[in-house]
Amino acid sequence: MNALVNCVLLIDDDKATNFFNERVVTRHKDFCQVNTVQSGLAALDYLNAVEKNTAIKPDLIFLDINMPAMNGWEFLVEFSKLNPGITKDIKIILLSTSSNPDDVRESAKNHSVDDFINKPLSLDLLDNVLRNHF
Repeated sequence: MNALVNCVLLIDDDKATNFFNERVVTRHKDFCQVNTVQSGLAALDYLNAVEKNTAIKPDLIFLDINMPAMNGWEFLVEFSKLNPGITKDIKIILLSTSSNPDDVRESAKNHSVDDFINKPLSLDLLDNVLRNHF
């Protein structure tokens, strides 16, 4: 069976979190390739490489909210300025430890955000992502 999600981009400033989430995603049979970056700026660089055909376009981005230099909200502003041919059809899920109801409300208002889930990722959460978004 072919993977439902060809490429996932994990954006989180914490190396351990990226490592853990990468392991969970690669263990799921319906996910193929996983790329990790540790900042919003690095994610924008990655997406610019997609436009230049030097990186694989992600079907799904898991985005941390609280990061230094460029947080998840700031990334979303810059994401919205990218070439729509690149950003079209990319699902963005905020993945956070935040229990702040303002973050959940803000994510619901942002047109680029498809969902908000709490860390850590698990195989069950990935099943829910597939069911709800793919």
